[in-house]
Amino acid sequence: MKYSIEGEPLPVVICNLEPGEAMITESGAMSWMSPNMKMETSSNGGIGKVLGRAFSGEKLFQNIYTAVGGEGLIAFASSFPGAIRAFQIAPGQDIVAQKSAFLASSAGVQLSVFFQKRLGSGLFGGEGFIMQRLSGNGIVFLEFDGYVKEYELGPGQSMIIDTGYLAAMSSTCSIDIQTVPGLKNMLLGGEGLFNTVITGPGHVWLQSMPVPQLAGVIRPYIPTRSN
Repeated sequence: MKYSIEGEPLPVVICNLEPGEAMITESGAMSWMSPNMKMETSSNGGIGKVLGRAFSGEKLFQNIYTAVGGEGLIAFASSFPGAIRAFQIAPGQDIVAQKSAFLASSAGVQLSVFFQKRLGSGLFGGEGFIMQRLSGNGIVFLEFDGYVKEYELGPGQSMIIDTGYLAAMSSTCSIDIQTVPGLKNMLLGGEGLFNTVITGPGHVWLQSMPVPQLAGVIRPYIPTRSN
């Protein structure tokens, strides 16, 4: 497969497939395609995988698009202003991502649920108790909110991240929470009560404009309907 990612901050990934090559995506994610792309809706696994996708913020069923009778073209557009990033997944090189980050992948990539090891991290850390885990072998395209900044963390090296700004991390990283120090800081600092702490080794992808953050900013400017 050959692909190009174009058009940030409203990006689209355009994939050129070899005959017989297939792409997996959520229902409704396809933007345009050549006429020889055959679509099949599938649970793409047993009940465990279906429930795992549901818990991780994805839909129960997925669409499989296959190039039939020749080379095919298919495009997937991001649902929010930001970035689409391509990740090469291989055994031992899993990626853990925020809910709803999955856009599309080659057929060898598996999407499953990632439960954070510590319950407190999920309940209070702001990233959610459940995230997505991408494993297997192939290419996956993930969509992030806003600009993406990357960091490489060494063994034991940590980074403190505000709620919602963690987009993805290597599965070798660990995640925990940290209470904002001081009662005054908690109540008046405007940063909430908890921060997310990511510890290496591994790679971290941070996003500059989480959807909930943007929604909170524009909410006061949205007219309310009067009865």
